[in-house]
Amino acid sequence: MDEAAVRERLEGVEDPDLGDDIVSLGLVNAVQVDDEDGVIRVSLALGAPYAPHETEIAEGVRDALADTDYALDISANVESDLSASEEVLPNVKNVIAVASGKGGVGKSTVAVNLAAGLSQLGARVGLFDADIYGPNVPRMVDADEAPHATDQDTIIPPQKYGMKLMSMAFLVGEDDPVIWRGPMVHKLLTQLVEDVEWGALDYLVLDLPPGTGDTQLTILQTLPLTGAVIVTTPEEVALDDANKGLRMFGKHDTNVLGIVENMSGFVCPDCGSEHEIFGKGGGKQFAADNDLPFLGGIPLDPSVRAGGDGGEPVVLSDEPGEVGDAFKIVTENVANNVGVVQRRKVSRRAQQNSPTQ
Repeated sequence: MDEAAVRERLEGVEDPDLGDDIVSLGLVNAVQVDDEDGVIRVSLALGAPYAPHETEIAEGVRDALADTDYALDISANVESDLSASEEVLPNVKNVIAVASGKGGVGKSTVAVNLAAGLSQLGARVGLFDADIYGPNVPRMVDADEAPHATDQDTIIPPQKYGMKLMSMAFLVGEDDPVIWRGPMVHKLLTQLVEDVEWGALDYLVLDLPPGTGDTQLTILQTLPLTGAVIVTTPEEVALDDANKGLRMFGKHDTNVLGIVENMSGFVCPDCGSEHEIFGKGGGKQFAADNDLPFLGGIPLDPSVRAGGDGGEPVVLSDEPGEVGDAFKIVTENVANNVGVVQRRKVSRRAQQNSPTQ
């Protein structure tokens, strides 16, 4: 078997999102047939580790080559358009911002459970609490270890639930308010990004403050965002503000990975009936109106509040439940859409470089 024969077989492996086979899309970086060792090595342009759809693609490759006499070695890599010296966070594969137009919609809850859910899948994850004025992440994961400095004046972040953590809450007193102007916020955020030893990460999840202010602008201008997740509750007031956040990302050419509807209905534990306290379906309709993916709805449930206050993200609960399952669905959908962004970028680049173009 030679490279051409392998590629011919791989033409039968479909991308579940992009509507074509992985060879035509340019998602096969390289193929090497090692007759001496009896190994076929396939490098795929897959950029969202542990995303279910990318796992499906890899399984398709294994199935396509299963009846050969060769062992199979699959690797995944998406090359950046920039050199390592030009990149911010060159060892971080994907940076995901979790945002909302207004406060009180559960944005931090979604960010924490998203990061914890990705870590639970097996990914290497960092969680950056970029809400300078209201940092809550350390409490929500019960992080009692503070970061420490190295001799090179860099910062080693603490870890919890397999996630590396950084937050303004680690740097100020528990009850001290942060009263800073824009330039100070910009400087601090830049230092927290560049001076923290994040190491090699599959995903860095950013919990942004609500609104469209200085922090968001600094993040958009400084970091290579893979995409943003917008969190809203179903009622019109929240959706109006979510729309402002959406427009902000659009002005900065940032991919929006989708919409999460939080507090989406309440099921009474006594009578079993559902009550639409904040309405229901508004986030889903907002996604449809803007031609965006709907990532999922999170029910209004006391377990979410208990998990946040107790430092145990509900997505990690050993007891099956509707809320934990809802967060797992959101996590998988976010990972899948990160993969779409990365593979679409590779495919477009391949088409541009094709001799027929």
